[in-house]
Amino acid sequence: MELKHVALVLADIGGYTRFIRLHKSTLLHAGEIISQLLETIIARASFPLTLNKLEGDAALLYAEMGDSEAAAARDIAQQVTAFFSAFHGKARELSGSRANCPCDACLHILDLRLKAVLHHGEVAIRKIRQFEELTGEDVILAHRLLKNSVSKPEYILMSASFHRLAGDLAGYLRESGRETYEDLGCIDTVVFSHAPSLAG
Repeated sequence: MELKHVALVLADIGGYTRFIRLHKSTLLHAGEIISQLLETIIARASFPLTLNKLEGDAALLYAEMGDSEAAAARDIAQQVTAFFSAFHGKARELSGSRANCPCDACLHILDLRLKAVLHHGEVAIRKIRQFEELTGEDVILAHRLLKNSVSKPEYILMSASFHRLAGDLAGYLRESGRETYEDLGCIDTVVFSHAPSLAG
């Protein structure tokens, strides 16, 4: 294993849970739609941002920061903003192509929303065959930050450590926040959003 300074990005799709729970017959179509939306997001990621793994309705990506951490963080933040337009474009395409399907998953594609968490920290990278496993407190923190107090349906949440490197996102509403986790303490955050959504 080796320790590296990395940026961590979690892109999480929300909006299907209640439909899948209530209507198991929609599970197949929901899975197909989520897969295509995640593929669209992943396709927009470029060096140094790399897919680590898929986690249900979310994708975990990371990037080694290199010598110019601020420049890398700004580039990663801009890539993440592009995820949203790609996501909504694909959602509109899927909604049109599945307009004749009466299942809840296909009827509610445009209700899906995207959230992204960006964090910077130190992780241990363990290689097992062709796979890389990221471990460490900062990986745990990035996942915890998905469970937050933000009430907006779509947003980009940066940990304070990532925001110090990347700075603000031009054209976005900014809101400072703080999340508290029993095992990690208080974490300062900066949340960016468009009104009323990041679609576009």
